[in-house]
Amino acid sequence: MPKKQKPNNKSQWKSAAWEGRFKEAADPDAAVFTTSFTFDRVLFPYDIQGSIVHTEGLARAGLLTTSEKKTLIKGLKEIEKEMAKETSADLANPVVIDEDIHMHIERRLVEKVGEVGGKLHTGRSRNDQVALDLILYLRAETGRTLALIDALQKSLLCRAEAEIDTFLPGYTHLQQAQPVSLAHHLLAYYEMLERDRSRFSDSLKRLEAFPLGAGALAGNSFGIDRKANAKSLGFSSVTANSLDTVCDRDAVIDYLSAASILMMHLSRWSEDWILWASTEFSYLELPDRLSTGSSMMPQKKNPDLLELIRGKTGRVYGSLTALLTLMKGLPLSYNRDLQEDKEPLFDTVATLQGALRIMKRLTDEVHFRKPTMENAAKEGLLLATDVADYLVTKGLPFRQAHKIVGQIVFKSIDEDKPFKDWPLEKFQTYSPLFKADLSQRLTLKGAIEKKSGIGGTSQRSIKAAIKKIKTRLKV
Repeated sequence: MPKKQKPNNKSQWKSAAWEGRFKEAADPDAAVFTTSFTFDRVLFPYDIQGSIVHTEGLARAGLLTTSEKKTLIKGLKEIEKEMAKETSADLANPVVIDEDIHMHIERRLVEKVGEVGGKLHTGRSRNDQVALDLILYLRAETGRTLALIDALQKSLLCRAEAEIDTFLPGYTHLQQAQPVSLAHHLLAYYEMLERDRSRFSDSLKRLEAFPLGAGALAGNSFGIDRKANAKSLGFSSVTANSLDTVCDRDAVIDYLSAASILMMHLSRWSEDWILWASTEFSYLELPDRLSTGSSMMPQKKNPDLLELIRGKTGRVYGSLTALLTLMKGLPLSYNRDLQEDKEPLFDTVATLQGALRIMKRLTDEVHFRKPTMENAAKEGLLLATDVADYLVTKGLPFRQAHKIVGQIVFKSIDEDKPFKDWPLEKFQTYSPLFKADLSQRLTLKGAIEKKSGIGGTSQRSIKAAIKKIKTRLKV
């Protein structure tokens, strides 16, 4: 993200819109400190959208002639095309640095169309102008975020369908607990993303109130039809209180909050796969082109992308904390502190969307080592709970069954012999309820298929979940 810049031989700082009130020009260091142009220029298409609608509203209110309206709109569209063509070099070394994107567009408009360009700001303030820009930006970026979540969910669904009959240990406390299907594990991430999708979708409902027309804080004096302007930009309502409108940043906090929870989910997922990619687990292998090596150790294949997702989660948390801290002490109404809302938001959008894209690539291309997973699930004591459940089906209270199987587990560990290899007679020394049908419970498939309720890991449950997901995703 471009940082605030000091004047150089190529850059020229323009005077502020409020210079008539002051006898002295702004101190150069003060100009550098206060400008937001080097990062809020990303809002230019939204600022121009809002300016065109405002121009049409001024004409409806009789404040512009038809000719003036056409002139302003033509000039605004030309500026939009110019800015859209700017290169990264142009952005890094701007010839002119304005106080913010709003003043940049207004200055360029006056340069293009003459003094009539100065009429554009009639009846509005940068306070309600930036409120609109942010809402338009958030509507667009929330839509893009939802599309990326959707794409990642589809990738998970595809991989899950192929792994219904792949078994691995499930863990609690990072200790092997019970066997599960790999598909079930993958669909757990899907459910996390589904809650994330719901949060972002819900936030769109709060982006339906049109803020322009609130003025600096008290509304406008020109009878501009706010509802007509709102309708032109696809808003269903207008904000109800001008004081609240210009200092409200709840929509930004909504995005940062939902983004923080989503990054937390991606970080947990990343941690799973970082462990699974280790030599100790060897449950999966990441593609070479989505991994890195070591500058010193030739044998290394590092899961850097997953580690960066895990690391960048803290960065997104920081953005949310920064904005909540920024807002907590602000009196009504607008304060310049609110300029500090944009860099955390823009950085979070880029970070989150980048993480979603990378996670989809990894999900599409990761190689699961199925034999290793299944061998791990067959070893050890993962079927202990199923043995206890077996005794329950024979009429024994679960707490007693738990105690008996605990004794069996202790003996198995003491003898270093998995109880799946025990003869029936040895089980019967612990309880006469053990019968020949016990062998059906002492298999991975048998244990997994018993978990056939809604949300379970059985093939039947997973297929039902996949069918439901396909209906939602329309695939």
